[in-house]
This record gives sequence, structure tokens and C-alpha cells, in this order.
Amino acid sequence: MKYFVFRNFTIEPFFKGMNVEFSGYEDVSRFDETADRFIWFYLPSCKCDDETVANEIENYGRMLDWVSGQTDKMLLVFTMERIFKENFQIIDDRVDRAIRVYNDKIRQFSNRKAGVKLVDISDFYQGFSRSDLIDWKYYYISQMPLNPKLAGSFREWFQRQVETIEQKRKKCIVLDLDNTLWGGVLGEDGIEGIQLGEDYPGCCYRFFQEYLLELGRNGIILTVCSKNNEVDVLSAWNDHPEMVLRKEHFVAWRINWKNKADNIKEIATELNIGLDSIVFVDDNPTERELVKQLLPTVSVPDFPGNPYLFSPFSCFLTRNYFRAYRLTEEDTTKVKQYKDNVERVRSRGQFVDFESYLKSLEIELSIELMDEFNIVRMAQMTQKTNQFNLTTRRYTETDIREFVTNGGRVWGLRVKDRFGDNGLTGLMIVTINQGEAMIDSLLLSCRILGKNIEDIFVRYTLSLLKLEGIRTIHAMYIPTVKNGQVKDFYDKIGLRLVENKEGTCYYSGDLSELNLSLSKIYKLKNNER
Repeated sequence: MKYFVFRNFTIEPFFKGMNVEFSGYEDVSRFDETADRFIWFYLPSCKCDDETVANEIENYGRMLDWVSGQTDKMLLVFTMERIFKENFQIIDDRVDRAIRVYNDKIRQFSNRKAGVKLVDISDFYQGFSRSDLIDWKYYYISQMPLNPKLAGSFREWFQRQVETIEQKRKKCIVLDLDNTLWGGVLGEDGIEGIQLGEDYPGCCYRFFQEYLLELGRNGIILTVCSKNNEVDVLSAWNDHPEMVLRKEHFVAWRINWKNKADNIKEIATELNIGLDSIVFVDDNPTERELVKQLLPTVSVPDFPGNPYLFSPFSCFLTRNYFRAYRLTEEDTTKVKQYKDNVERVRSRGQFVDFESYLKSLEIELSIELMDEFNIVRMAQMTQKTNQFNLTTRRYTETDIREFVTNGGRVWGLRVKDRFGDNGLTGLMIVTINQGEAMIDSLLLSCRILGKNIEDIFVRYTLSLLKLEGIRTIHAMYIPTVKNGQVKDFYDKIGLRLVENKEGTCYYSGDLSELNLSLSKIYKLKNNER
């Protein structure tokens, strides 16, 4: 990934190790068109004349206006915060007002233009004192208003911001119970004896449960892994008057005396998610170390030593694992979707054959083209989907728009059945050149796998291409650590393997010769707009 950075001061140390080119100071006359993304990182000057500083900031806003209109590629725009303040008059807020206007402009841009993404610098600054943020020696020697000693911390923080913008966040939190969601040990203290409520430390545990409830509302899957008697826990969830999290808030749980690493693996299998999508929270350092050793891809943060530290711990969890740039409809309904999927799995055991099970689900598939309502979710899927993803190419909203602009097709797939609506969970991107089509990307969410939906999706979209007069279809499989299950997918639908080059497989097929018939088990709608 190559970045081009617009700046007004020396900031090179903060992007060390990245593929970055920098503009001159306050120079917006030159664009590096080979850059994949642009960064706008302007800092307020440290001058004593507030009128001059305010005018500079106003001019930076005009410059940003111009730059944002020159490219459709992603533009990451840093907000501005004041580091140096020489306040001769307490009521003089000219600089602060200029910064507010400047930051409001950025927020308006990010809401109005999909390619503009806000990066809130105050989120980084809050971890440091004002004296930490600036080293006057470097400011005067190197025109560097931000302390270069913070460069390493900045790079780690900025990488998390990029991951957030790319909608890369953890899917699931696995929670212990005793001394984690409440104080004390349920099996020893009883329901009346655990610490949860208005007094300290019970108020801290109640706060933590309220935080977790908000995580669930924001699309994070809440699960439990606890060494306890399940009947006691179910009773506590149901009967304790101060309990915020009840049974219905958890998608899955393992409440038993088994090895916690094994239990977490079972939860991942039940939800059909990767272990690297999980964060494990437990007050017991021995249990945390066990999971770290046996399940190294699970994230295991240190648990606070005192309940009054739950507030900063919650901020840590959000910042490092669960923050989203913008929630989609699918994000907000994800918990229900996973609950529905658990019910589907349980329902399957009632049928003697797979076809009868599929018929009982009453599956409805809807195909739709990219539009302004679904593009955010489509870009999100390219960033997050790993298992059923034939090429694992990561795209932004701007990238996806370019496929359509250049004559390609971008189809989304919505899936629902009698248990619930999974939302937009499939994507296919096709490029077209001189009457031939190439499947650039094909991916489906793990939530809908195992029902032959992927087969119907591809055969139907290929039939649409055939109706357009396309005769030849090309495709490829690029192997990754996680997508081995789709290695033979194109072979199964009848495409011919042309070449296998170091594991990357290239396919081709004549649409007039492929079997594009569809099973009558599924109800299929074409919602192309």
C-alpha cells in the first residue's frame, strides 16, 4: 500500500517503515497518482499571534476543499487539536473556533464523500500529557511540532485506525463469569452473595456488564466460557435483580469444568468463526496463559487487578479490538443472525437427509447490484471475509465503484430463511473486456455456508452474464492460510483448470457449455436496481 501525505510540518518519523511519499510544506500543487491512498495531516503552528494561527487554519480548510475534489481514491484526513496555547486573553477563542470549524468540515466531508475518512488525532493525544506531545528542541531544529519520541506509539495507533476504517475488528468476546462479570464465586457465595449492584465493588461489575451490553448492540457476539455449574449460572442470570446481562444476551456458552481452550474451540466451531476473531476475557492469569499457549490466534488481554480499573479496561477493549468506523445494518443485527444460525444447526439434527433439511429452511436468495445503500457493506465484506473467499482481495468503497465505472458487474447476495434474515452476505465482482468476463472476487460470509447457497449464487450470476452475450468466463483461486476449503470450488461448478502456478489456479469456461440450472429448493429473487 503506497501513501502520499500532504503535510505542513516534518512528520516523516511517524510514518517510518511505510511506503510513503510526502508533499512539500503546505504544498498541494503536486499529486502522486501512483499512490493507493492519500493522507492529509496538518498540525496547528505554535505561534503567539492567535489571529495568524486562526487564519492559517482557515486557509488549510480551503486547501483541503481543493485536494478532496481532485481524487476519488481514499483520503485519510486527520482532525486538528491544539498542542501549544499562549492565552493572553481568557475569552479569546479565535484559534479554538477555527479548529472547530476545520474539524467540522472534515466530518462533513467524511459523511458526504465515501472516499474521505476521518482520523481523530485526539484519540492518540489522550494517552499523553501536553508536555509529552511536544519537544521544543525538535520543533525549532526540525520543524516538528509533534514529539518524535512518540513516533512508535503513533505508528501502532495509526495502524489500528486504518484497520478500523477497513472494518477489521474482532467478532466475538468470550467471557469468564466469577470475578469477571460479578465479584465473588457464585458456587461458594450464592446468588445473594456475589458482588453486583450500586455499592463498590459491585457497581464496577455492573458498569462492565453495561459496557458489554453496548458491545452486543454494536454487533459483537457475547459468549461465556466459565468453570461453574450451569444450573447456578442460569439461575443467577434469571433471578439476580442487578444482573444487566441475561441469558438472551449471549449467543453461546460453555459452562462446565472442561479445559477452557477446548471450550473456546467448540464455541468457534458452533458460531463458524475463526479463532482469530475472538477476544478472551478472564480474571484468572492461569486460564489466560493456557489459552495464549494453546490458542495463539485468540486475543487475550490482561485483566485489571482492581474493579475500579474496569472503565479504562473497557476503553482498551474498544480501541484495540471492537471499534468500527461506521456500522452497517448487518453489524447491528449480527447477534440475532448468529443466534438464528445456532437454531439452524440444532434444527438440522431433526432430519434424516440433507435435502429435507434444506427444504424445511425455506431459503430465499436475493441478488442485487451495487448501489449507495449496500456499497459500505460490500467493501466491509472484502476486508473481513477469509474462509469462503477465492482471491481475498481487499477493496474500499472507491475501489468497488471503479469496477462499475469501468463496465464491470458487482452483485450482492442477501439470504434469509424461516429462522431470520442474514442480510447481505455474498459478493461477486466481475470485470468485462471485449466480450469476456473475469471473476475478480467471489466471497460469502461463513454464516451462510453449508447449504449449497454459493453454488446457486455463482450459477445464477453466470446465467445473467450469458444473457448479456458473454461467452467466456475466467476465474482464479489464490490460496491463503484460511481459504483452503474453496480450493476446488471452480472445478466443482465445471470450469476448466488452465494453469496451476505455485498454488494459484487459473480457470476458464464456455458459458454455453456450463450447467447453469438451479435447484428448486431455493426461492430466488432478482432485485437488481
